Order: sequence, then C-alpha cells, then structure tokens
Amino acid sequence: MKKQTYWLCAAMILSFALSAAAQEYTSRGEVLQNEALRKDFLIQGEYIISEYGYTLGMHLIADGGGKFRAVVYADGLPGDGWNAGDMRILGTAVVNGDDITFTMTESKGSNTYGIDLPDRAEIKGKVTIERPQEGQGGGQGEGQGAGQRGVPVRIELVSVAGMSDIPYGLFLEKQYRQSPTLGLEPPEGAVVLFNGTNLDWWLPGAKMNESQRGGNTLWAEAASKAFEKRPYKMHLEFMVSYMPQATGQKRSNSGVYLDERYECQILDSFGLEGENNECGGFYGMVKPKVNMCFPPLTWQTYDFDFTPAQWDGNTKTANARVSLKHNGVQIYDNIELPKHTPGRKDEGPAPLGVYLQGHGNKVQFRNIWIQYQGEPVAQTSAAQAPVEQVSAGQVATVADGGDSDAQRPRLRERLRPRR
Repeated sequence: MKKQTYWLCAAMILSFALSAAAQEYTSRGEVLQNEALRKDFLIQGEYIISEYGYTLGMHLIADGGGKFRAVVYADGLPGDGWNAGDMRILGTAVVNGDDITFTMTESKGSNTYGIDLPDRAEIKGKVTIERPQEGQGGGQGEGQGAGQRGVPVRIELVSVAGMSDIPYGLFLEKQYRQSPTLGLEPPEGAVVLFNGTNLDWWLPGAKMNESQRGGNTLWAEAASKAFEKRPYKMHLEFMVSYMPQATGQKRSNSGVYLDERYECQILDSFGLEGENNECGGFYGMVKPKVNMCFPPLTWQTYDFDFTPAQWDGNTKTANARVSLKHNGVQIYDNIELPKHTPGRKDEGPAPLGVYLQGHGNKVQFRNIWIQYQGEPVAQTSAAQAPVEQVSAGQVATVADGGDSDAQRPRLRERLRPRR
C-alpha cells in the first residue's frame, strides 16, 4: 500500500508539473486563432511616439492574461535612435478591454536630458487594433520570403498621474521592423547548409518542420558536417517561439555554436537588459553592444564573420575571433573568443561545423549558408535597404548600426513631476 501511495503521489506531482509548464507556440496561425492569446500577441511589440519635437520608443513584452512589461527608450528604439547606456524607463502595463494602464516605476541609464523623474507615474490609455486587411498578418510571414505588413495597433495616451507637461492625445504607433539581411540570398560560391529542401549538410538527428506556412524550417537541435578550417561568413535566420508565461532561460532558448565550440545565445530576450546569456550574447564571455532582439515569432538574422582559433599541433597560438550583426546592427566588431562554451565541444585543432543547440524549446531556423573568405561578397538588395520612418501597418528595415540622431529629434525636457 505504501508503495502504491508513493507512485500515486509521484504521478500527481509529475502531472501538475507538466500542466504548469509554459505553453510554446511556434506559428502566428495557432496564436491568432486562439482567442485567449490573440489580443496580447497583437499588442506586444515595438512602438514609437514622434510628436512635438521629441521621439520615444517603447517595448511591450507579453506575460499572458493581459499583463505586460513596459520599457520606454529615449530617442527611439534600440538600434534606431536608442543606444546602450541611454535612458530607459521601466514598468508594467495591464490591458482590460480597450483600456491600458501603464505603471512606470524605475529609470536606468544616463539621464543626459536633465529630466526630473518621479518615483512612480501612472499613464492610462486606449488600445485600438484595426481589423487586418488582405496581406496583413502578425508582422512577418512565416515562410522563406520577406515580411508582410503588420496589423495596425495604436495606443492613445489619455491621462497621466505623477507627471506634468505631457500633451494628452499622443499616440503610440506599433512598428514592424525587419532585418535588412532577411531573405539574403547566398552569393556565388557559398555553401548552402539549409534552404528548406533537404538535410544533406546535417548529421543524423536533424529534423525539418514541414508544416510552416511558406516554407520548411529546421528545428533545433541540429549539428552540421565539418567546415574547412578557415575564416568564413555565415548567414542564418531564426525564430523564437511565443511563450508569454515563461521567464528567463526557459523562454524559447537555443544557441548557435560556431565551430561547435563558441555559443552565441538565442533566447526570447525582447526588451531585456542584453546580457551575455541573452539573445546575441556569447555565453559567459561578452554581452552585445545593444539588445537587438525582436518580438517572438518574428524572423531574425545573425550575420557572422568568424575566424577559427589557430593551432600548432595541440597548442593554441591565436584565439577565435568574431564580428556579428544582429538584425542588421553591429553588436560585435572583431572580438576575441578566449575559451569554448561548456555544453558542446572543447577547443581543439579538429575542424568542426555549426551546432544549433537544443534546449527543450522549438526554435526554428532557415536560410543558412556560409561563404569562405575570399569568395564574392553577398549584396543587400534594394528591397532590403533601410527605411527611415514607419507608420502603423508597415514593415521597416533596421538601419545598419548607424546613429540615427540626425533623423530623429532628441528628447526634450518636457517631463516634469507634478507638484
């Protein structure tokens, strides 16, 4: 009887743990068809206010059940006006019907504008989600092609408690940014690792997702065959899942192990700090210059320039080096990778390929190719050139890491605490 009771309790605990695990959604279709998910998914994302001589960016990060984290950025969005170290204001948001209430409680970064911020500000607004028109979806297409127009979402700010000199009637317009290298075709002489047609370049165990609308994708986990031991460029596109109730490292986790030794993290870290264990970070070594993670279920790009470590027999004579653009923005420029990342292969002279980490989540990849140094250079097409401004319902590409202050007015000293 004791043994039966033990196993019954164990089964109940396991059942509870499985039921409590965060759900993972891998396509816009399954999210948009689910009434319990659709509204939060459409509201989450990137927003811009650009009125009265100043610009603010905002990230809304869905946590499920109408709850969000909110991050306000001075001068625009990361990689497009806002730079690491600039001022941010952090808080939460709650949606109830068409009403949204922001509670902003913390500021970070350099307050170079002399703004006297209160300890707490409450902002109320109204959310409008327009009915999708033909050709509109949740942002980017799910297949191999480029992006679609997104569903227009607008938030009107109607009252502010704790701050003065904010002109009411301002609108936050949702943005749908797109990497300028999304869909970049492999140049002549490139080695195509995955284009959705086969798994010839991948070791046994790699699997395709053949149900994604628009083209097959590659699931994590997957390991490629070995590359030549010489410098190369690598382009790949990835999409993290929508997991609004997950947090931290459990929120759509994977990674790209260059040379199967050095992990560049993949994670749904949209709106977070940009640490070395978040998207774009080299795990345990270096954090990105700026967190360029887009919202979940958005196709993103990594463009690496990688030089393997140099060896004389079994003695390392030079560290591996890497440059990386995340969604078109330079986040590393020829940095050293002094050690391997635990969890895969130790450093050594043997040539290896790329490993797409399996971490229990359903991260997807597509359009993966490498180009050895000395081969013709891939060119960004005219259709992928950066776009300066975006209105609701359009897709923009991200400028190539340049400072956009010339295009965006800087934040004015308009925000004063209410006495």
